[in-house]
Amino acid sequence: MNVIEVKNLYFEYNSYDEHDKITGSAPVLRDISLEIPSGQFVAVLGHNGSGKSTLAKHFNGILTPSKGFVTVDGIDIADDSALQRLRQTVGMVFQNPDNQIVATIVEEDVAFALENLGVPPAEIRERIDRALETVDMSRFAKHAPHQLSGGQKQRVAIAGVIAMSPKVLVLDEPTAMLDPKGRGEVVRTVKKLNADGATIVYITHYMEEAAEADRVIVMDGGRVIMDGTPKEIFAEVGRLKSVGLDVPQVTELAHELRKNGVDIPGDVITEEECAEHIVKLLARANYDCY
Repeated sequence: MNVIEVKNLYFEYNSYDEHDKITGSAPVLRDISLEIPSGQFVAVLGHNGSGKSTLAKHFNGILTPSKGFVTVDGIDIADDSALQRLRQTVGMVFQNPDNQIVATIVEEDVAFALENLGVPPAEIRERIDRALETVDMSRFAKHAPHQLSGGQKQRVAIAGVIAMSPKVLVLDEPTAMLDPKGRGEVVRTVKKLNADGATIVYITHYMEEAAEADRVIVMDGGRVIMDGTPKEIFAEVGRLKSVGLDVPQVTELAHELRKNGVDIPGDVITEEECAEHIVKLLARANYDCY
């Protein structure tokens, strides 16, 4: 079952004069159609200006189509009367956790949206505890957010979103401002949420993070130009580089080895895979020596 459906989506930003009359428009998304099944972990790649963040903002109604349709869990995102239900269905996490944390105590921040929705206090307590446990931040419940590391802050921001029990979690470059340790913390949290049944739409410019997904979508010029498994996408090294994107370092290594005549697959995306193939090649070389 598809939880997100996008059909012939176009979006453009309009410019206005002092009388609020449209004087021009800038197309950002061009005829995008895609489906995301429930429970899938989808990574979205693209250079700056490719339209990936604009696409993501359609999934919870921050933006609505200029033309075309977007539905999430059967909700038309352009239906203003369904906006609250849509926002409870889709949780959004952005780059800078400091922009999403509003309280001075971690558990109060997680409770903030729930209190605004009028959730009963006893249920709020249960949801706070469950959300903090899910992101492995229970021991920091009474801490001040400004005392936390970047990765910990981002996990608190994620806890505040998942406390609302969304079916879909959209993360727009959530590790862009984090160090490698913090990035690892966030990716592990996202994978755990996905394993628990959440649908994940994960926008990133880190290829190693995209390699963790079930599916990779590549955007360029407001269009989807590639869509497949991480192995299928990252095997297209030349095509990705032609649109300003990289591949995981281990894939780059395998690509260079192949160019130099080493018999190693072109769809290697993890260090473990690469090491396994190299060990096999060495074993075969030793065998051939006898």
